[in-house]
Amino acid sequence: MMIIGGAMAILEGIAAIAKDDLFVRTSNYVFTFSLTSWGWIHLIVGIVVLLAGCALFSGAVWARAVGIFVVGVSLIAHFLWLPYYPFWSVILIAIDIFVIYALCTPAHFGRAATRD
Repeated sequence: MMIIGGAMAILEGIAAIAKDDLFVRTSNYVFTFSLTSWGWIHLIVGIVVLLAGCALFSGAVWARAVGIFVVGVSLIAHFLWLPYYPFWSVILIAIDIFVIYALCTPAHFGRAATRD
């Protein structure tokens, strides 16, 4: 899910950098970044989330800790992105919450096999 969420954030960043007409222009929002700035933020966060998702395949504990931190940053970035593209942001916030839950839950591999 991290790889998918990171890829979606990368596509979101590329669309914002290209100044696509898909996004809503807000004038009275607390966080006043340009659309290009938001695009670069989402592109960089998306790349880091994608790489952290790939690192999780190694099974290292550090990859889980980095994954939780990076997905938390992604969640905050998508929350701040809500006025620009609400539907996409809500979907990615839900994915980020699911990923954080999955990374915080301990894995129980083979528990059914050890029952008597």
